[in-house]
Amino acid sequence: MAFHVWLTFAATYFLLTITPGPNVVLVIRNSLKFGSASALLTILGNLTAQLIVVMLVAGGVGATIAALPEFFLVMKVLGAAYLILLGIGQIRTARQPGSPTGDEAPGAPMSKSGVFRSAFLVSISNPKTLIFLSAFMPQFIDQSRALGWQFAVMYLTIAASVGSVHIFYSFSVNRLKHKVKNSRFIKSVKFLGGSLFVLLGLKLLTSQRT
Repeated sequence: MAFHVWLTFAATYFLLTITPGPNVVLVIRNSLKFGSASALLTILGNLTAQLIVVMLVAGGVGATIAALPEFFLVMKVLGAAYLILLGIGQIRTARQPGSPTGDEAPGAPMSKSGVFRSAFLVSISNPKTLIFLSAFMPQFIDQSRALGWQFAVMYLTIAASVGSVHIFYSFSVNRLKHKVKNSRFIKSVKFLGGSLFVLLGLKLLTSQRT
């Protein structure tokens, strides 16, 4: 992969990453709910799922799945249902009385495995990601060079983009959270995040394989 090709891939994927989607919303949700430390677990869960997706793309599985409408439909419904359930849970939490900072109530400690698992499931359960990367990544492949390292470089680029953007979102929302000691404001942000999850789930549910 030539340097200018990699640079084009990196710039394009970075622009795609900064666009708010389910993973960005989840980083913001977990940062508000559990604090900034949860952002790293959320990013790790997301990148673990992304690694699996990239490996599937490298193996040609994405193109196969794109040709199987039944499998795509099942994955789409499951992914959409998970996002909608997360959104409803977030909306219900926003409506409950809480501390002025919007922290979790006593007796509800952060589950590290739960934070990782939710991020992994949000990322892996969206079949559009697999199909998109199956169409997107091969455009930057140089067939005259070893494919393995090219996919490895692209995954590391994806990881760098996702990590930097999501840390920025987490840092920003936590600074805002600590500057604005207003439970109504925090609850409004949580309600908005939950609503976005529901909307993203509905968008996925009505999406096509293109």
